[in-house]
Amino acid sequence: MKPDTDQSKAHDARDNLKSLPLSELQEKLGSSPDGLSQAESQKRLAQYGPNELTEKKTNLLLKFLSYFWGPIPWMIEIAVILSGVVQHWPDFFIILFLLVANAVVGFWEEHEASNAIEALKAKLAVKACVLRDGKWINPSSRELVPGDVIRLRLGDIVPADARLLGDDPMSVDQSALTGESLPAELKLGDAVFSGSIIRRGETTAMVYATGANTYFGKTAELVQDANTVSHFQKAVLKIGNYLIMLAVTLVATIVAVATYRGDPILTTLQFALVLTVAAIPVAMPTVLSVTMAVGARLLAKKQAIVSRLVAIEELAGVDILCADKTGTLTQNKLTLGDPFSVNSISAEQVILDAALASREDDKDTIDLAVLGGLKDNKALKGYQVLHFQPFDPVHKRTEATIKGEDGKQFKVTKGAPQVILALAANAGEVKSSVDKAVNDFASSGFRSLGVARADEDGKWMLVGVLPLFDPPREDAKATIATALAMGVKVKMVTGDALAIAKETAKKLDMGANILDAASLGDSKKEETEEVAESIEESDGFAQVFPEHKFHVVDVLQKRGHIVGMTGDGVNDAPALKKADCGIAVSGATDAARAASDIVLMTPGLSVIIDAIKESRKIFQRMNSYAIYRIAETLRVLLFMTISILIFNFYPLTAVMIVMLALLNDGAILSISYDNVHYKDQPESWNMRMVLGIATVLGLVGPIAAFGLFFLGSQVYHLDHAHLQTMMYLMLSVAGTLTIFQTRTRGPFWSIRPARILWLAVTGAQLTSTLVAVYGLFMTPLGWKWAGFVWGYALLWFLLTDPVKLLAYHILDPVKAKTKPASKVEDRPEA
Repeated sequence: MKPDTDQSKAHDARDNLKSLPLSELQEKLGSSPDGLSQAESQKRLAQYGPNELTEKKTNLLLKFLSYFWGPIPWMIEIAVILSGVVQHWPDFFIILFLLVANAVVGFWEEHEASNAIEALKAKLAVKACVLRDGKWINPSSRELVPGDVIRLRLGDIVPADARLLGDDPMSVDQSALTGESLPAELKLGDAVFSGSIIRRGETTAMVYATGANTYFGKTAELVQDANTVSHFQKAVLKIGNYLIMLAVTLVATIVAVATYRGDPILTTLQFALVLTVAAIPVAMPTVLSVTMAVGARLLAKKQAIVSRLVAIEELAGVDILCADKTGTLTQNKLTLGDPFSVNSISAEQVILDAALASREDDKDTIDLAVLGGLKDNKALKGYQVLHFQPFDPVHKRTEATIKGEDGKQFKVTKGAPQVILALAANAGEVKSSVDKAVNDFASSGFRSLGVARADEDGKWMLVGVLPLFDPPREDAKATIATALAMGVKVKMVTGDALAIAKETAKKLDMGANILDAASLGDSKKEETEEVAESIEESDGFAQVFPEHKFHVVDVLQKRGHIVGMTGDGVNDAPALKKADCGIAVSGATDAARAASDIVLMTPGLSVIIDAIKESRKIFQRMNSYAIYRIAETLRVLLFMTISILIFNFYPLTAVMIVMLALLNDGAILSISYDNVHYKDQPESWNMRMVLGIATVLGLVGPIAAFGLFFLGSQVYHLDHAHLQTMMYLMLSVAGTLTIFQTRTRGPFWSIRPARILWLAVTGAQLTSTLVAVYGLFMTPLGWKWAGFVWGYALLWFLLTDPVKLLAYHILDPVKAKTKPASKVEDRPEA
């Protein structure tokens, strides 16, 4: 069947180039082992594009304009239009300034976070060794084109898909693509894939595919298809919709009453303006964005770079973390276990013979593990290696001819146990015990390595079997226990065999309920309830392929979990993109980093747990501000609406409303640095609780305001202008005090505020008080009345706090009974 898309054609062409005979490949690519000229490479670079992952780039102008679209920006824009209609030009320009400032701050903070990940990519960019015009040069790997001849040496990361041109066998680590931890053995004409690592050998290779046309192409399609909507964005929309409905209802009521009374249309429009401005949580998007941006910088200090700001809020809610085994839970290096030896041969002798059949210079994973098992670093000094035969896929063993300290020659070999048994003259007498040892090692999660020695008589004698394993990280067990105590279930995800996965899980106290991924479906299959439940209840997954990882995340999300996923290779990219919070671990490939929300710069799981703790603190700050902002909006809306409906009195001018927004919301920006207690359970937006607590505080506020209004008008007989100034100061002071109630679940004194919050609030209230006392844009109130307002506001503050505690007890009874789990103060760097 003929492919019907350009992409499928590209994949088909790529597969052909992978298998074509080398002579035909060179002809098709118009190249030779002598490489390309610089001019030809530039021409091909323009034709094929850079050798890098193609990411969807957002137009910066459209990105900026997106900050003017949505329920909350619409409310601000309506206020701007109304200000222009009634020709209140000071209000018009002040509100317009707030609108633009909000967009600029939000856009800038997210842009800075994007720049951080770009800087990280530049820092980790791969250089290539390329033959151009007959000379070897070292350009960036993004400049490679099909037809280029590259040199691959020990430790190199393969920069593009290529075919080997050398005769020597190569050992290539393809774990970043396949998840298989043992290197693949490749020879002349074989394909090596972008992102692989050369473990042994040196050769030249011809590039046949770059960028999106590499082996990663199919995986990239999955990444493109995986899109998630942030819970943070949903929460902000809910808050915006709640305030919009409230504002529309109250404005409609007032307009109807004003029309019935026969009030002038301009007066009604002026009121609609003031009420709309009062209903706008002007700084809410800015405060929430800045809170996350500040958090992103704090996480960067903990070696976690955030590429998408809303990922911080997602990380706070993660209740299942799918952790890649190799390098995250384990040390990503093979280590020698206690060997099995035959007859009376000592374990030390088995290790020594295996070490003599190893070569450190090759940096082979197995060789390094065997050499690392020597107790004495000088054990090999008395021996001379006369000849060394490296491992090759045909013989499946290494062999060395050695001259001992006594001048006698002997041979040693190590390799697959069945291969060594086939060589050994004593195979008949040791086979049953060797097979048992190999099976025992396998059941414990170890790989086995047979070792034999041939003395002067030339007969190979099997001396023992070495177990190899990738040990858990020293901090992994404690970190997993910490995660569990924080309400985060860690599930192991690995391409290794089931027995190895179970043994690792057992050592880390993760539970032994490991599923074989072969029993699972793929991303296109809808799992049965039974299988979906088994995925949810499992402790991990073994023998996992890319589609399995994606599928596991999808099933867990459908069952209501917020899923975090760690990974480092191309094969992890789809699941990283699909997860609520994708985390690229230290040393991750470009593909994994591009698909992730957070990139870790240090290895291990502990940095992820630190990031979760930090994100939960950030979430608490956002939650506190959301409650405060809704409560304040309600307080001002209800007070003004009732004042006009019942008393036919405008308690505040438009300028006063704008000043309230500028001073109070400006000061509240400092909540981004506040001290908080994070909880030992995943965070999520409980809108019933947020709106409920905010509504209770928002209803108590107007009662206090009307109390002062009654005293000012009926008891002290203040005139209209002085009453307005008094009410402005009351709303300003009471509004600022409200933040000290919303920032804690317990009494207001239960968590000490950060110094920066104190300073910001003090500065804002000092300014508000001076404005009211000396009458800037309003009638002067004087110090006597200002002191009276402060005393009245403080008294109501003390009376309101117990009401808040009661509201929490009713609206959130279960959590109200549990004490805050981890009382860790976040002392701000600022």
